[in-house]
Amino acid sequence: MLKKLLSISAGLLLTVSVFAANQWVENAPGRYIVQQGDTLWSISAKFLIKPWHWPEIWHLNPDVKNPHLIYPGDELVLSGNGVSHGPGSVGPHARATSLDSAVKPIQLSSVKQLLKNARILDEATMENAPAVVGLEENRLRGTTGQLIYIRGLDAQVGDRFAVVRAAGRYYDMPPESEGATREVYREKRSGWDGRANLLWTHGPQENTLSGRVRFLGYEVLDFGTVQVTRTGEVSSALVMNADFEVNKGDYILPIDPKPYDDEYLPHPPAQAPDNMRVVAFTGALTSVGTYEVVALSRGSEDGVDNGTTYSIYAEGEVVQDITDYPVGSAKAFGHPHEKNVVLPPEFVGHVMIFRTFPRVSYGLIMDGVRPVQLGNFLHDPDSTP
Repeated sequence: MLKKLLSISAGLLLTVSVFAANQWVENAPGRYIVQQGDTLWSISAKFLIKPWHWPEIWHLNPDVKNPHLIYPGDELVLSGNGVSHGPGSVGPHARATSLDSAVKPIQLSSVKQLLKNARILDEATMENAPAVVGLEENRLRGTTGQLIYIRGLDAQVGDRFAVVRAAGRYYDMPPESEGATREVYREKRSGWDGRANLLWTHGPQENTLSGRVRFLGYEVLDFGTVQVTRTGEVSSALVMNADFEVNKGDYILPIDPKPYDDEYLPHPPAQAPDNMRVVAFTGALTSVGTYEVVALSRGSEDGVDNGTTYSIYAEGEVVQDITDYPVGSAKAFGHPHEKNVVLPPEFVGHVMIFRTFPRVSYGLIMDGVRPVQLGNFLHDPDSTP
């Protein structure tokens, strides 16, 4: 009997969760023809109040075996105003269409540079990475078609590698007071090659009076490829291509065969990680908006995966209650803590994760009501903080 009750309860909970998520925009149609340029996000954003609940649309289309193989011209069944309209018409059929034309989760052209060029390394990888120590004819910089010299490279003649440059490192500091949040930082590379200044163990200092620094990862940018022409204690390699000039101190790493995952679904998080914050932008900006890329302080170790959507919030400001504690009054002076009021956090926008590493992830700002700023925190999009 208990098992039966548990089973019935579980079924009811599932039904309630699906019904709660199934919030359609006003006048949503019964069916929709996929258009050129659509993405999984844009389709769900047209018809669902919460676009990250794309699986709701997928659930209504059982003929869709793989949501990554939906093409312009396909017809999707929707459930406008809570009324389901039956099976769809996108089942298996002959198709003379390139796989590249299938609908993507997001518009990949918006993040093309970050998809292929940025990666996060752990301490051991960074510390042991072979480095460029010299350039052909003692040049200051190397370009395509020139030789570079690498120390510490274990390779065979003809092997190809990526040449990367350190951009910065991510870490968070323990709070100075009990109950406060950990502060997250991104420190840019400095010095002529960045190696000596970037390579500390866990932070600017490994331990502080408040606790241990948590190292999140080194950020590096892939900007070219080289092919080994000679091996030894110092190997030589030919620069095959490069987006900009190779310098002494650049690193040589294996080429990432699949730098990003292009098959995932927009979805809410199972649980939003604690103190997940915006730690960096792409470029020297003080704030960013829709379709800009942000780096976030949590990754796969914290349960973050591609397609996860979060709400972004700004911390509530601290203001003085001038009604009960007028400025300059004895009451305000005598009650410094009571006079201050912390306002609720303010909603900023939504971000969807498109690339993850163990402790850092990259996300694309999907929409917003105000600019995203460094230090903004992430929360479950189906609830308020």
